[in-house]
Amino acid sequence: MEAKATQAVLNELLETLKDGEKGYSEALTDVEDQDLKEVFKRYAVQRDGYLTELEDQMHQLNLKAEEESSITGTIHRAFINLKAAVTSKSRESILNECERGEDYAVKAYQTALKAELPSQLKTIIEKQYQGIQQGHDEIKALREASK
Repeated sequence: MEAKATQAVLNELLETLKDGEKGYSEALTDVEDQDLKEVFKRYAVQRDGYLTELEDQMHQLNLKAEEESSITGTIHRAFINLKAAVTSKSRESILNECERGEDYAVKAYQTALKAELPSQLKTIIEKQYQGIQQGHDEIKALREASK
């Protein structure tokens, strides 16, 4: 795969991770339920760690991260809705918005895994995808329990 295509895949993941980290960080300061604070903190830290890992890979592959990409707007809206849900204090709506963000992250990783990437990078993305999938499943279970 050419560097430009690898870079596009990585930029998509970076934006997704940045948005998830920001969304969870903001939500955890506003949410009142202690168990959700713990969960959101864990996922904010996870996304931040994944971000660092991918940025290291980009550096090693001599690729540059784009500051803004076309998809940022879409993801950003998902987490603006999260902010509104947190303000409403409804546990179910907060978790609905988190799950929407998680759905997006899962799709971004599934797309990345279909791309032809350098093997070391693919291994890292596969490992991260497992963590993203677990996050999605946990948020979904919490949402279903909150009905």
